[in-house]
Amino acid sequence: MARDGFRIMDSDIHLCEPPDLWSKYIDPQYKHRVRGSQIAFERVLSYFQFDDKVMPAVFGKVPPGVTPDNMDKWMASIPQIDLVGKAAAAKYKDYFDLDWSGHAFLKAMDLEGVDGTVIFPTTGMLAIGMRPDEIEPAFAAAIARGYNDWLYEFCQADPKRLYGAAMVSVHTVENAMAETRRAIDELGFRSVLIRPNLVHGRNWYDPYYSPLWSLIEELDVPLTFHEGIGATLPHAGDCFRGNLFLHHVACHPMEMMFATMSFCGGGILEKHPKLRVAFLEGNVGWLPWLLDRLDEHYEIQYGVNKAMLPHKPSEYWKRQCFTSLDSDEHGNARVIDEIGDTNFVFSTDFPHPDAKFPRAVKTFLEEKDISDDSKRRILWDNCRRLYGMPLENELSETDASIHRPKMAVGS
Repeated sequence: MARDGFRIMDSDIHLCEPPDLWSKYIDPQYKHRVRGSQIAFERVLSYFQFDDKVMPAVFGKVPPGVTPDNMDKWMASIPQIDLVGKAAAAKYKDYFDLDWSGHAFLKAMDLEGVDGTVIFPTTGMLAIGMRPDEIEPAFAAAIARGYNDWLYEFCQADPKRLYGAAMVSVHTVENAMAETRRAIDELGFRSVLIRPNLVHGRNWYDPYYSPLWSLIEELDVPLTFHEGIGATLPHAGDCFRGNLFLHHVACHPMEMMFATMSFCGGGILEKHPKLRVAFLEGNVGWLPWLLDRLDEHYEIQYGVNKAMLPHKPSEYWKRQCFTSLDSDEHGNARVIDEIGDTNFVFSTDFPHPDAKFPRAVKTFLEEKDISDDSKRRILWDNCRRLYGMPLENELSETDASIHRPKMAVGS
């Protein structure tokens, strides 16, 4: 498939998890601790209860008596939520009617003009965003395993076009490493997904995480960061809880900024030179300013140990990082002019309420200030390099099987 002569890889598409996901796929000893809602806004968003915690916790603490079964009624009483939910339900009714199956997603990809995509969770990502005092590490790890097992089956609708991002809980590094190896080696997933919110307040450049970064390097898959509103871990935007508008504006780009600072300025990429890192769904307009500020502080040696960080932060970003851009983000062309076009990937964000579906690809292709060469890199080449895809669009039967061989970048 190609649209207007361009092959298109979506770096970040999202699922609508079924209400019975964890009741079917989680380890048996945890089944009694999880239950899901029936339908929320045509199940563009599902609600789940983990022990006594209902997720997503968009407005912090859910009132007593609210469960997945009646959460729609409570959410509908909040105008900010109700308007967004009803709009999304109307927009995506055709895909709800197909039960949000893999075939429903393939239908949407065909309409948008997308050749292949890497798939990320919605509510699943919120489950691993619970505070350590709310969920013990073994339960968080089981939630990730159950989700990944379900996702593997989902991708069988077309393993040549649908690729999984392994959801990993970092409540302990040992559990994160075990699930990373299993999901990549056994399930054939293409990346490792971690939320950018810090667990136990431990920053990403803490030596505690070094074994995980080494493992991801060894497996030759990218580390992908993705934020999601509704977690209970401390995150950017917490000061706006209760105001969905301001909370959502803040959390996605600012969490990506903090993660970028940790990896490019905290020495991680110096110690792990083959690690590829992607910062997804956080816009790109902030990037030139942030890299410039990091480099400025580096040059004046403002608390920098240059023996441990011999290169400027921007050089690490250009060498090892990728950032996704939205199809209609104002300033895309300016950012590409300032930084270049080799480190950006394209995302539709289907089927979230703020996605531009079914015109995300068309909108980006109509951008007059971005050259066709840059569009080709962003729509296909860069995403292929990030995820280690083969050169050609059509994957071999071996590549599509459960035991995918590791692939070098640019193979």
